[in-house]
Amino acid sequence: MQTLDKTQVKFAELAARLNEITDIESASSLLHWDQATYMPAKGASARGRQLATLKQISHEKFTDPTIGKLLEDLRSYEQSLPYDSNTASLIRIARRDYNRAARVPAAFMAKLCRHQADCYEAWACAKAANNFSAVEPYLEKTLELSRQYADFFPGYEHIADPLIDRSDYGMKVSILRPLFAELRQELVPIVQAIASQPLADDFCLHQHFPEAQQLEFTRTVIERMGYDFQRGRQDTTLHPFMTNFSIDDVRITTRVYEEHLDQALFSSIHEAGHALYELGNSPEFEGTLLAGGISSGVHESQSRLWENLVGRSRGFWECFYPQLQGVFLRQLGHVTTDQFYKAINKVARSLVRTDADEVTYNLHVAIRFDLELAMVEGKLAVRDLPEAWNERYKNDLGIVPANDSEGAMQDVHWYVGTIGGMFQGYTLGNLMSAQFYETAVKNHPEIPVEIEHGNFTILHDWLKQNIYQHGRKYTAVELVDRVTGSPLTIEPFVRYIRHKYGEFYVI
Repeated sequence: MQTLDKTQVKFAELAARLNEITDIESASSLLHWDQATYMPAKGASARGRQLATLKQISHEKFTDPTIGKLLEDLRSYEQSLPYDSNTASLIRIARRDYNRAARVPAAFMAKLCRHQADCYEAWACAKAANNFSAVEPYLEKTLELSRQYADFFPGYEHIADPLIDRSDYGMKVSILRPLFAELRQELVPIVQAIASQPLADDFCLHQHFPEAQQLEFTRTVIERMGYDFQRGRQDTTLHPFMTNFSIDDVRITTRVYEEHLDQALFSSIHEAGHALYELGNSPEFEGTLLAGGISSGVHESQSRLWENLVGRSRGFWECFYPQLQGVFLRQLGHVTTDQFYKAINKVARSLVRTDADEVTYNLHVAIRFDLELAMVEGKLAVRDLPEAWNERYKNDLGIVPANDSEGAMQDVHWYVGTIGGMFQGYTLGNLMSAQFYETAVKNHPEIPVEIEHGNFTILHDWLKQNIYQHGRKYTAVELVDRVTGSPLTIEPFVRYIRHKYGEFYVI
């Protein structure tokens, strides 16, 4: 009994230390959210310093040898418990995170965090001015720091593997390259077939839609989906994102273009999908390492599931289109539901990833994935990135950006993160979303009919039961197999694409 008491004391100490670190990380996230929403532009320098300080404090606390000793002392206790128990899972996840963090000096993390804040501000100005040269030295430093980070993990198969592992644990280049190649082999002929046919008319989306009315309608939609404004809020920003400070404070952002209706609408649904995942975590995980999402891929599976498989479905708009027409009667009064449905699902070779349709989207991701691998491998210099970007778009999609703002500077990821491991989660998410949704409908065939009536309860409850409540307890590989009964595969996604777009095109 004495041994058990000591074990309980050690676990309580570990949990308390980890909760303290989680609180510091939440404070850091709040500063990031403020920087991207309301912070005055001239506050950037100080904000970078503040974020770096918090990052160094949290990293030093997490890599304290005391935590390492506690984790080692609790190893036998963990092994005596069921694998999926909350206690065993917390120890297991903490050990995995600790082993990664302990390899990286706190001073380096502070340096990286400070640079990321500076680089974000430089990117925002450079993108607005279409001036890649202004952000080029910042990106060169990001590349240098990315390589330095990878070098803290000697023995990797590929220099990008440690960077990929940060956001998609268990994934590496040797897995992703063949997966992307298999998917590309399926998608390229479909894109070519569709491109040879008349494009859908999406003129109805390109009229004047006042911002306030757009935001009011998107709020109605995401509330209906299940987003709780008592536990979150929505604000505008340059590049939409979701962030959380606790299970009961999960915020989303969107961007509004008054001449482009579907920007705010689908970015709001997308980010609300992320938020539903975090809001659906078990309340027992509050303030612990078990709260949150497993990986970028699983997180993107939820945002893409809600945005595309639900939000761009015909049934969804059978319910919501009359309401949208009521808000924008002058603009949409003459547009039928079928015309609108085809417009929001238009397939076209486009320049911007976030605007891309479901069929071409993963080709955008593949381009970025290949370019960042080339940079970390030393095969592509930062100064040559715009030219390489344009060449890939010409070869893969048959179009070339008119400027670097819609080319190499269009995404924020390399300018606020690392180079390597930043984009694969989007394609992994697309694949998982189709596999999860297909499984949900097999278990509840009534889901599509419920969506037509604006009722998302069955789907939302299934997702909470099978995915959301578990937080970070399982790895992505474990979760996919646990939920769907099979490993990750491209087949459900390809079936979905062929079935849906086979209605519009000969493919």
